[in-house]
Amino acid sequence: MEQNYKNHRRFVPVYHGAILLVLLGLVGSVINFVRRYNEGSMLTAALIVVIFVLIAVLFYYARHFALVAQDRAIRAEENFRHFILTGKPLDKSLRMGQIIGLRFASDEEFPELAKRAIEEKLSMESIKKAIKNWRGDYYRV
Repeated sequence: MEQNYKNHRRFVPVYHGAILLVLLGLVGSVINFVRRYNEGSMLTAALIVVIFVLIAVLFYYARHFALVAQDRAIRAEENFRHFILTGKPLDKSLRMGQIIGLRFASDEEFPELAKRAIEEKLSMESIKKAIKNWRGDYYRV
């Protein structure tokens, strides 16, 4: 399927389903803790809350670390692409979100859109919406 603005977001059912289960487990364990607290037997309930909090933190950082590594790769790739197309590196004033948005632009519109992003302080979403010829990114995390 050809990628475009409307379908470029990635949904991974197993990952996102697992996150939902962890969040539901966290809510359930907090409810259980509150009930047990009123009864005076809260040690086990507290340990279950701690376990679910740790699992939620683990899920968060697993995703966060992968995205940070991907962002570094995107910055390097787009800087190199801009250099190939223009003979100059990307402007240092471009924010990471802007560079992420620019990665979807075709080679023809990339340099001009990068200039516009700086001059007009375009957001990542505005950049994505301004792209006429979408360049798919099928390998993102």
